[in-house]
Amino acid sequence: MDHLTIIDAETERFIEAVAAASGEGPVPTCPDWTVDDLLWHLTEVHAFWARILSSGARTDADSEAVEADKPERPVERGQTVELLRAETAALVAELRSRPDADPAWSWFPPDQTVGFTRRMQVHEATMHRIDAELAAGLVSRPIEHEVASDGVSHAVEVMLGWWGTNPGFELRPVMGVVALVASDGGRWLLQPGRWIGTGQSGKTYDEPGVVLVADGEPAASVTATADTLDRWLWGRGPEPEASGDQESLDALRAAVAPGMQ
Repeated sequence: MDHLTIIDAETERFIEAVAAASGEGPVPTCPDWTVDDLLWHLTEVHAFWARILSSGARTDADSEAVEADKPERPVERGQTVELLRAETAALVAELRSRPDADPAWSWFPPDQTVGFTRRMQVHEATMHRIDAELAAGLVSRPIEHEVASDGVSHAVEVMLGWWGTNPGFELRPVMGVVALVASDGGRWLLQPGRWIGTGQSGKTYDEPGVVLVADGEPAASVTATADTLDRWLWGRGPEPEASGDQESLDALRAAVAPGMQ
């Protein structure tokens, strides 16, 4: 996968879609945001990760300093678009100059590398491009199969799996394994359950969750193209065709329902 070309291309598609929408219009997949909020969000995200890499940030304190030094939000939409292009170019340049294995801060404790940022920003740019298309009422462009397939894995391993990075948290299985089957190539086995643990504040948690598993006889399946599966897991599309044990499917649905922004 050419991550940098994808980040560039998806950002330009995002800008095209934003231009076709009212700045004050709602974003159906990010209900608290207007289109201009979405535009600013992707701008500040690219700025943040470009500075994480350029500053050599390695700790939470480093990341907080980067966040505190973020650019101010422009008043005019055109200025924000110009800033997004500049920050995207900076992000791509930083990623191009570093191998995946180089250390770099991320919010996901198991992966503190440049590779995490490279992978994450492909999916962030792709999903926000879809957000912008939906807000503008445009027909959404397909996600390339390689991107969509990795997006399914990333959604489960990282976006839904981060609960498991909290010390002492465990996933207690609920019902059976569910197979995600990509009709155009790809298969993932998911074990739904509940994340159980106590946070640093002393608060106890009992939250729906899911993890990838290596084997197991599926009790149910969800079948669609990788594009459709990817959109569903990230909260950008409807649930695909599902069959099998309904309680297992309901446990998976509970994990997916909160969505991602």
